[in-house]
Amino acid sequence: MFNPLEFFIGLRYTRAKRRNHFISFISLISMLGIMLGITALITVLSVMNGFEKELRERILGMASHVTISGAHGRLQNWQEVVETVRGYSHVVGIAPYIEGEAMLSSGRLVSGAMLRGVLPDAEPAVSEVGEKMTRGSLQDLVPGEFGIILGKELAWMLGANVGDKVTVVTPQANVTPAGILPRLKRFTVVGIFEVGMYEYDRGVALLHLDDAAKLLMLDAMVSGVRLKLDDMFLAPQITRELAATLPPANYISNWTKQHANFFRAVKTEKTAMFIILMLIVAVAAFNIVSTLVMVVTDKQADIAILRTLGASPRSIMGIFIVQGTVIGLVGTLLGIVGGVALALNVETIVPAIERMFEIQFLPGDVYYISELPSDLHWEDVARISGVAFMLTVLATLYPAWRASRTQPAEALRYE
Repeated sequence: MFNPLEFFIGLRYTRAKRRNHFISFISLISMLGIMLGITALITVLSVMNGFEKELRERILGMASHVTISGAHGRLQNWQEVVETVRGYSHVVGIAPYIEGEAMLSSGRLVSGAMLRGVLPDAEPAVSEVGEKMTRGSLQDLVPGEFGIILGKELAWMLGANVGDKVTVVTPQANVTPAGILPRLKRFTVVGIFEVGMYEYDRGVALLHLDDAAKLLMLDAMVSGVRLKLDDMFLAPQITRELAATLPPANYISNWTKQHANFFRAVKTEKTAMFIILMLIVAVAAFNIVSTLVMVVTDKQADIAILRTLGASPRSIMGIFIVQGTVIGLVGTLLGIVGGVALALNVETIVPAIERMFEIQFLPGDVYYISELPSDLHWEDVARISGVAFMLTVLATLYPAWRASRTQPAEALRYE
């Protein structure tokens, strides 16, 4: 569509000193608007990606990538399941677990919790809870001694510390001469963990697998088997493969199903934020429209002379498309540079601002994530810059078409 003459004149109009300095000012504002919009969009999406990654890692610090459970929460012959799964590629950790609801009491304080029976030697292969212990360790769970590890918030709610006794009451009942009584057992607090997710810190308590089996009357059965993969995003694929191999009675789930609503909400927020911030770029693109309309009005005589010299309407249109495209291209490139630089240094810049103004954006006593994480995705950069540049090119079409409709006789009548 373009030839060297159109490029030369379009670039000449872009950098020439105009008689109307207001046009130059609007062009600069348009360029800065595009730059700021792209910079803000790249930075905000990178921070949201960082929060998503941080929350995903904290969730998967307690939740497994893939879970194989039995009907009614009871998996028989779980050792055979473990042997079957052990040969699968991408499976790097396997551990059985027992899960059940209970009520915990300490003195007059009572709280519900999810009991999770684990093997201290096998649990680190599928979760990071062993690395999140603030008091004690997983190895303090000794079978037969009925020790219990509480989440930080749960321990605070019960007023319990290491060495204290808590009573665990389960829904299962004992039939006695006095009637049907709930099963209860005294446990000793041997540790406290903090994974940084309120859902787990407030509602999960860990027991030894053998103690949990006795408490919940599961005998040699477990609730299921948890798997860890070398790539968490292969979980849906591994789930399908296991479903085709294991008996139909086994229920197989993965982290993308268990927390689907949460990650779907995060994705929706990112999409909404992308649309909202892209409006900044759209406003800057509309400024390009006003800039080119004023340039076309200012250059009416020049356009008429070019037409009399043989320039076609198509060539005139190409000249002004080049001019608007250059403004958009420069703004886009500057925005990419600024956005990438800011996104890669958010974790350094934000603490510096906090120290300078003596403020804290995310107080540690209020938020579990007290720092702004950033995770730059280059596909986001490509998508943002592509959409922004497309908007700037589209913004040039109407003014360029209007310039191509200039009639030489009318434009030169009063010159």
